[in-house]
Amino acid sequence: MARVFRGEGLHKVDAKGRVSIPALFRRTLEAADPDWTEGLNPNLVIVYGDHRQNHLECFSMEAIAEVDARINRMKRGSRERRMAERLITGKSLPTSVDETGRLVLPAKLRQKIGLEGDAYFIASGDTFQIWNPATYEAEEAADTESWLDDQDEDFDIFSILPEDEA
Repeated sequence: MARVFRGEGLHKVDAKGRVSIPALFRRTLEAADPDWTEGLNPNLVIVYGDHRQNHLECFSMEAIAEVDARINRMKRGSRERRMAERLITGKSLPTSVDETGRLVLPAKLRQKIGLEGDAYFIASGDTFQIWNPATYEAEEAADTESWLDDQDEDFDIFSILPEDEA
């Protein structure tokens, strides 16, 4: 199983599209990159997906290998496999973290999600996401608040987790 990202962060994006990755995320990327050793920069894959995806999904090398294996198990030539290949494999950017812990986000990706002055990072299990902070607040944070408002007042998020398998 791929290592898990944890936490969130708000980081400045400079004019060249460089943005620092939260330090905890960098450690996870290093641990989940089989080619990484001390002194090298960890690799990752940014999936930007279809026109409806309004964030960047960043996969560690372990996590993207799991996705690739799942695609490879799909029926060759099927429409579903072609779409998965197109929207996951095709609409992605293999990249690495630089020596100072930053990512360089190409203009195409910044424009796709409307990223300018700040980038909001949030862990999402074995991936992390990069958002325009205003978009995240308007869509994802509002959705979470709405969902929580629908729960009982004594609701405990841990109660929805499945039991351990015996």
